[in-house]
Order: sequence, then structure tokens, then C-alpha cells
Amino acid sequence: MTDHVVLSFSGGKDSCFALHRLQEQSIHVVSLVTTVWKNNQETVAHAEKVDRMKEQAEKLQIPIHFIETTFDTYAQDFEQSLIELKRNQHINGIAFGDIYLEGHREWGETLAKETGLKALYPLWNKQENSLRMLQEFINLGFKAQVIKIDHEKLPESWIGRDLDQSFIADIKKKNVCPMGESGEYHTTVYDGPIFKAGKIERKTFP
Repeated sequence: MTDHVVLSFSGGKDSCFALHRLQEQSIHVVSLVTTVWKNNQETVAHAEKVDRMKEQAEKLQIPIHFIETTFDTYAQDFEQSLIELKRNQHINGIAFGDIYLEGHREWGETLAKETGLKALYPLWNKQENSLRMLQEFINLGFKAQVIKIDHEKLPESWIGRDLDQSFIADIKKKNVCPMGESGEYHTTVYDGPIFKAGKIERKTFP
């Protein structure tokens, strides 16, 4: 059984939801792994500051490992870091928070294969179940807010919104994935059942 893994972690709802599922299955997450751009030290996924990611990891009580990278060396840097983590932390798998996009899964499975690890996808589901998954995420007690949107798909006013019943009612009216699987929106999670040492502050926006 794959029971010592790292989790590709953005700090958003998908990776936090995936962590919850892994913990439910008694799979030990040895470390969170987060890619950051070398030039500005912001996360690749959500343009978050490293300090906020450290604070999340502290409240989750799980170590976090940052992979500094560039656009041209992303896959190579990720692979090398996994090799080092496998050697030093004795991991046997890497988990991802992807839900249904086959291209994303293929990339992760290739990365895992190249490093001799098993790829885990605890959220993997059918696209038509996205709304149900969003409701489950909220019902579990997670607190998340929108920090980034695709301006062609959602209005600027959605930045800063919490994921709640009002959010569900509004996103049902939009022609987008309720879980934002294609980048329609990105989130940060500040509380929930996986936070062992208390919540972190909500972000404020102008």
C-alpha cells in the first residue's frame, strides 16, 4: 500500500480537499510540495507569497517543501526534487488534487513514473459531479475564498468571495466548472477539518 506520500500543494480548495481524503484513508502525507518562481518567490499555481504557504503548513502541522523553478525548467526541477524527497524521506507516492482533466493526470503520472513513485488522485471523479463535490467541500466545514479568476469567465467582483451557499447559487448560473477545474477561479483555504493548529486569517483585497 502507498502510505508515505507527498502532496502537490497550492493552498487552494483542491489540494486541501485532497489532503482530507488522504487522511481519511490513513495515508501519511510526509510533506507538502509547492512550486515557486525563482524570480519573485510566488507560487506557480496561485501567485501566493511563500510566507502564507508556510503559515498554512504550520496550521496543518505538515512540513512544506518549496521547489524553486522557471517556466523552462519546471518539469526537470519538480522531478529532481521528488528524487531527493524519495531518498531523504522514503516516500513511495505523490498525490495531486486534479479532478477530471486527463491531460493533468497524464502529466502527473508521467512525473511519478520517472521518479519511481505511484501517483494518487484522491479527488478523481466525473465532470458532472463537480457541483456535488463543491457542496461536499463546504459541508465538511472548509473555509476558502477566491483569490484569482479568469477574467473572461467570471467577474472581478468575485475576488475575495467565500465559498458558501451563496457562491454555489451564483456559480450554478455561470457556464463554468463549479470546481474551477479549468482555471475559472482559484482559492486559498483558511480553515477546515485538516487544520490542526487553528485557522489563518482571511486575505483582504482592495
